[in-house]
This record gives sequence, C-alpha cells and structure tokens, in this order.
Amino acid sequence: MTSSISEAAPSGLDSPFPWDRKCPFSPPDQYAQLVAEQPIGKTMLATGREAWLITGYHNIRQLLTDPRVSSSRREENFPFYFPIPEVFRTETSFIGYDPPEHTRTRRKAAITFTYRQTQKLRPQIEKIVDETIDRMIAKGSPVDLHHELSLPIPMTVICLLLGIPYEDHEFFQKHGAVLLAGDSTTQQRQAAMVEVGGYLENLIAIKEKTPGDDLLSRAIDEYRSSGEEYETRDLVNLCRLLMNGGHETTASMISIGTACLLEHPEELAKLKADPSLVPSALEEVIRFLTIGDAAIARVAMEDIEIGGVTIPKGDGILCVAFTGNRDPEVYENPDQLILERGNRKHLGFGYGLHHCIGADLARLELEIVWSKLFQRLPDLRLAIPYKEIRTKEGAVIYGVWELPVEF
Repeated sequence: MTSSISEAAPSGLDSPFPWDRKCPFSPPDQYAQLVAEQPIGKTMLATGREAWLITGYHNIRQLLTDPRVSSSRREENFPFYFPIPEVFRTETSFIGYDPPEHTRTRRKAAITFTYRQTQKLRPQIEKIVDETIDRMIAKGSPVDLHHELSLPIPMTVICLLLGIPYEDHEFFQKHGAVLLAGDSTTQQRQAAMVEVGGYLENLIAIKEKTPGDDLLSRAIDEYRSSGEEYETRDLVNLCRLLMNGGHETTASMISIGTACLLEHPEELAKLKADPSLVPSALEEVIRFLTIGDAAIARVAMEDIEIGGVTIPKGDGILCVAFTGNRDPEVYENPDQLILERGNRKHLGFGYGLHHCIGADLARLELEIVWSKLFQRLPDLRLAIPYKEIRTKEGAVIYGVWELPVEF
C-alpha cells in the first residue's frame, strides 16, 4: 500500500533545509531523525518552498534513473534551496537540461572528460601539483593549505582545459564563491552572473577568431562542423558550469579530504605505507564526506511511487546523498573511514544520466595530490583542532574557508 502525504505539513524538523554540519566529517543531526522517522518526506527550504527529501541509497538510485523526473531549472517548483535570481532558471547548461537537449549539449564537453583524455593530462597535473607544493613549502610552516594548494591546483587545471588565461583565476575564484555560497544575496549572485558572463563572451569572441587546443575551441568547431546553430550564451553557460564544477568541488574535496585523513592517523598510516592504496582511498574519502550532499535536485513530471509514498506531479525533489553514502544496508559500519573498501558505487558524483562529467578528472587530481602531498610532507598536521575549522555552511558544495596546517 502506498500513501501520498503531499498535503501534509513539512516533517517538523526545526529549521529550513539545508542544515548545518556541526562537524566537518559528520552529517547534520537532523539526518538521523529523517531516516528513522520519514525516509521520504517533505521539508521546508530556506526559500520558503516545500520539497521532498529522498534518503537512502536504493531510493536515491531509483529516483535518479526514473525518466519521470526532470532536471530543468525552468520548472516552476524546481527546488533551489536558497533564494536565486530568476536568470538562474534559464542561464544554465546540460546540468539543467533533460534529453534530448541534455544529450546534445553534454556531448560538446564529454570528449574532453573521457578517462583516456584525462589520463593524457597526468604529466601536466603532476607538474602543477609539484610546483604548487614547492610554493607552499617555500612559504614555511604554518600555512593555509586551502588557499596555497587546494584552490590553485584545480583552477590551474580547469583554466588549462577551457583555454582561460590563468592570470584571471582570482576573478573566477571570487565570483564562483559568491555563486555557490549559502549566504550570498540574490543581488550578489546576479552581479556575479553578469560579470562572469561578460568575461566569457569576450573570451568566446577571441576563440572564434583564434582557436586554440582547448575545450572551448573544440566546442565551437563541433558546432560549426555539425551545421548546428549556437548562441554565445550556450557556450557561456557551458563554461560557467565547468568552471564552477571543475574548481569549487575539487578544491573543497582536497581540503576537507586532507583534514579528514589527518584526523584518522591509523588510516593515513596505511596510505603512507602503501601508495597503491590511493585510488581506493580517494573513493572512500569521497563517500565518507559527500561534499555535494544536496546538490541533486529534480522535479516530478508525473506521480511517482517510491518507498511506499507517492510524490505528486510537479513537486520538487532533493536527493540527500549523504544518507545514501552512509546507508547501513549498503555499507558495513558506514560512519567509519576504511580506506581499503573504497569503490565507485558511492553517490559522491551523483548517479544516472547526470553523473558528474568531470568525475575522472577529479579522481586524477585527488590521486596525484594525495600521493605527492603525504610523500613530500610526511609530518603534515593540522595547525588547529578540526572542530575549529571554519566551514561553508549552507553552500551548494560543502567546504572550508581555510585549512591551517603545519609541517
């Protein structure tokens, strides 16, 4: 028997979603209550709208492969969980499209992010990581690892891929932080969108006249060779998506992942003793932290039955990935970090049609960073207790503002 609780009040949890993490490595306290009392239920968002929260590994995977859900930001009840300028509904790329538009647009970028293509970047990324660690060491101990290592490495890599001059990286870091932060105002997000859009329009004009060996130039060439018409805004939105997704998420993962490893010395000792463990370890760290906890938003295009509940057509949906990655039905002792068990079945990169296009690139960057960082700085340690780390509460991508370390 199924039930619909679409007319019910939100689940009664005491503050609007998203909820703050009291500890960088643990889910919000409300998750345990949600999973125990209402694994599929409604809650209030910070925007004042209601949405369904989907918890549990199997429920989330089922929902993300259901053709009756939409990723379109144009849908009236799309569950943005903080106030956004209206332009966010239209100025998006394939992350906010459904097939066939999603398929066509994602294809322009996909060729750059295949496993084979990303592995070709290994020598360049190794050089970038080594040079960045060199500069961090030269600054001396203590140092802010987040600003000296985590931010510059993925920014250098994504600038390289997109053909963006690296000297402009601070411009993108500043505006990317505004777009993804939980405490930015609607006006601040709007202004950041306009400034980034203007920059990218100028860059596209240059690439149209003088193409290079980069993703943006290849996308322009593919449009032209296929005979497809395109608007500059299509490429602007593609670049903005890849800049934010390819930089902010990886930078946050490097910082919080490093802190997490340092706070689990027995597990870190295994990594130092056996560098071949790094590929497995990074998957486990991604599962354990789930920095894109509630970044998976959808809208029901038909009535959908799931977990004994019917979600009505038109309602907004958020998949709470942390609850899937800590699901005891899937992971034994899910709240323990066990590096040897790492595998790719976690939900850290999403699942289904919109699985993260840059997953293999992120994995490569993390592998190289953690292989080299702990090899070159075996005595690396946090300079302050991890509970004092300033975290980005309520942001789209969970992260930290700084990470003081000593070596």
